[in-house]
Amino acid sequence: MNKQKLVLVGNGMAGLRCVESIIKNDPHAFEITIFGSEPHVNYNRILLSSVLQGKASFEDIAINERSWYTKHNILLYTGETVVKIDKEARKIKTDKEREVHYDKLIIATGSVPFILPVTGFDKQGVITFRTIEDCQKLIETARMYKKAVVIGGGLLGLEAARGLLNLGMEVKVVHISGHIMERQLDSTASLLLQKELENQGMDFLLRKKTQEIIGNERVERVRFKDGTELEADLVVMAAGVRPNIQLAKESGIDTNRAIVVNDHLETSIPNIYAVGECAEHQGIVYGLVKPLYEQGEVLAKHICERKCHGYQGSVLSTQLKISGVELFSVGDFLGDETTKSITAYDEIDGMYKKVVFQGKRIIGAVLYGDTKVSSRLLDLIINRQEVSSEERGVLFHSAQMSEGEMAAMDNHELICNCNAVSKGTIIDVVLNKGLTTVEQVKQCTKASSSCGGCKPVVTELLAYIQSNPTDETKIQKIMCSCTTLTEDEVVYQIQLQNLTSVQAVMDVLAWGNRTGCATCRPALSYYLGMIHPEYEIEQETLYINEQKNATVQSDERYSVIPQLYGGMTNAKDLRKIANVADKYDITQLAITSDQRIHLMGVKKEDLPGVWADLDMPLSSKYGNTVHNVKTCIGEHVCSCDKQQSLLLAVNLEKKFEHLLTPYRIKMGISACMHNGAGSTTKDIGVMGMDRGWEIYVGGSSGRNVRAGQLLCVASTNEDAIETIIGFIQYYRETANYLERTWQWIERVGLIHVREVLFDKELSQQLSQRFEMA
Repeated sequence: MNKQKLVLVGNGMAGLRCVESIIKNDPHAFEITIFGSEPHVNYNRILLSSVLQGKASFEDIAINERSWYTKHNILLYTGETVVKIDKEARKIKTDKEREVHYDKLIIATGSVPFILPVTGFDKQGVITFRTIEDCQKLIETARMYKKAVVIGGGLLGLEAARGLLNLGMEVKVVHISGHIMERQLDSTASLLLQKELENQGMDFLLRKKTQEIIGNERVERVRFKDGTELEADLVVMAAGVRPNIQLAKESGIDTNRAIVVNDHLETSIPNIYAVGECAEHQGIVYGLVKPLYEQGEVLAKHICERKCHGYQGSVLSTQLKISGVELFSVGDFLGDETTKSITAYDEIDGMYKKVVFQGKRIIGAVLYGDTKVSSRLLDLIINRQEVSSEERGVLFHSAQMSEGEMAAMDNHELICNCNAVSKGTIIDVVLNKGLTTVEQVKQCTKASSSCGGCKPVVTELLAYIQSNPTDETKIQKIMCSCTTLTEDEVVYQIQLQNLTSVQAVMDVLAWGNRTGCATCRPALSYYLGMIHPEYEIEQETLYINEQKNATVQSDERYSVIPQLYGGMTNAKDLRKIANVADKYDITQLAITSDQRIHLMGVKKEDLPGVWADLDMPLSSKYGNTVHNVKTCIGEHVCSCDKQQSLLLAVNLEKKFEHLLTPYRIKMGISACMHNGAGSTTKDIGVMGMDRGWEIYVGGSSGRNVRAGQLLCVASTNEDAIETIIGFIQYYRETANYLERTWQWIERVGLIHVREVLFDKELSQQLSQRFEMA
């Protein structure tokens, strides 16, 4: 297959994240060429402040070494700028007269610093703070000069000012507003931050408009519109950035503030895309790393023709990277007349928390002095979760996260929001690879590699893992002792290499035990059945035959279970069951919790006669299948009409009869809110209400009872069946073998499951694949 030619214009963070995701989604689809104007491999621009502050080197903030580009057959041109796009011929031209053809073109040109249009802006000593070269110039200038003026009291300006202080300069920060970082902080947090930075040595001049930069060849003073002046050997322009859209505009691509894109990051020209700070989505231009990474992930899936919902915008959050300052803000932290807020202000210890609620949901927050709960807050806002009074108490707890709180975090909760790294992912790599340091975790997962704000929580999680080596919350490591691969890695290789048998998997993936074991053989058979529907899954030997007409008991006799759909029967079938019990001397009969009659203690030689005389569909409650549905027939607590719930139970049982699943699935259907079938503690529970059916998922009635989570409300029986089919099929396709529904939901997230099931196209595909099972 001929590879398509993909050209990326821009070697920055957003574009490279997109390329990384493309390689992950389809490593063989594209021949990739990248052009970067800077003479380097790509690096983490967010951490430039760490370089300036002396806490990191360029090598520390480099994201991909040259060897990475070579490994993935990427042609990289550094120090070379694309100056023209020929849309008709589908080729680009660079400032070095190089021409390259493309099938797909991604523009990721980022942004450029905003230079104040004042007299003297071009004098020596006026420097922006945007690239590693700018950083080096500032370091060199600090060796020779002492008086620095930073124009801009926003995030970038303050980080630059802190770095210049570390380099021994006298620093004055000039800001046009009355509060620093007014776009990210309320007035209280802003004043706390200003006091702390003043204690560190910064001076602030607020409500100042720069009029002129004075000097001969080099800057000597800064004059303001109120007539006052400041001496300066160095002026840092940190008053903001502007999207770099010159190339797009000259090429006839639609632009506004930035390059206009749709939900799939497509521009107005076919096969040309834009991502990152140069892109404008639904009127918004994002300048923070998390939204840019999210855009890159969406674009990668779209280009690789993978199903995705498109980019829907992002919740913005800010983390300040200055030594001695913990600061975080997210969402609508100011609020309005429709919101209420909770604040905690400890002026003595310099701690301030404000969380803004709309109803029971959080829509914004500001944290100063203690940002331990920042990831949790962001997760609550993104997922639009309602917050209980107990949860509110945890959010305002000021100490380090305790072991209990760390253990209580769901494995799917994000630790690093910039790179979407969950608690479970970190646990997995720490255990599998024996990691012992935060730096190793960063290298393996990218957690804390972007803004660095999650580093304290990563540190605490690592300490928790090391102090609880046998804790049951840890994720399963390798599939089994026969291999060094995880289950996800095995499934990926089966798909990638089109492996079609258990033995082929073991041979190609270098199984240590070439015949496998009791752990991996059934798991591999199950995965092959999901990937290749025509594959005959190896049956468990528990049953007497493949029809599962009888089950071996501990005394070497057998159990036979007539199928009574919905737990309903009639006099004729009851007489037949009784006659069979008499004829074959079956003395053990039991009505179980799933409302089925079990004929137990059947001799092996009697089985053919029992089956023939019963002449009824048979059932089994054993194995990894969808088990019989528990209903609430005969509940005396209420007199609700049970007919619809019984009809639903019968239809579901017939739909899922003998369907193989990663782990057994128990279902319950309650006719009303009295919950007679215990629906809220089942893998799938359905409860009648005035609007239809509430559907709960992920419950468990085992030793550690778990309440199911509300998936949705279905208005009719048909809607309920369609939703449950989609849920079970998606669970079958994406869960690990023997992973229970609640564990799977924790791992992938309930929000994600909803997004899949309520996408009409994806839901139809799941139903089609279910019918083929």
